[in-house]
Amino acid sequence: MGRKIHVSTTINGEDSEFLCEARQSLLEVLRTSLSLTGAKEGCNNGNCGACTVLMNGVPVDSCLVLAGEAEGAEIETVESIAKEDHLHPLQECFLEGAAHQSGICTNGFLVSAKALLDDNPEPTEKEIRFELSGNLCRCTGYDKIVRALQAASERMKESN
Repeated sequence: MGRKIHVSTTINGEDSEFLCEARQSLLEVLRTSLSLTGAKEGCNNGNCGACTVLMNGVPVDSCLVLAGEAEGAEIETVESIAKEDHLHPLQECFLEGAAHQSGICTNGFLVSAKALLDDNPEPTEKEIRFELSGNLCRCTGYDKIVRALQAASERMKESN
């Protein structure tokens, strides 16, 4: 065991500090040290997107980010999407459209989809498929996920 690194960051809108080893990934620290288990370990090599979080507003595979790189960053996990007792429209539409199966990939898709809608509230199907291409699903075939994101976009537009 080497020297521990002290990291000060913001996670889900709250100031956070943790100690980590230089080799530890952000995913490992989120799950084991901070008990934020929404980001899933799928492949642990950046190919599946199950561990996607937002780092300074940009979707990243947390398995590829060293925890020390979170110093001063703003991290958002899937746990931040729902507010109080209300699901985000994305979560509602995923449930209503059965856009989840095993659940391993769902949280990564939700985080990536939220980033897309934050940046582009009315994406085309082509834009949705492109932006979600870093997230893999072995259960749904993607059509339900795309339709859920389109429905969420409409719902969010109507509520504004």
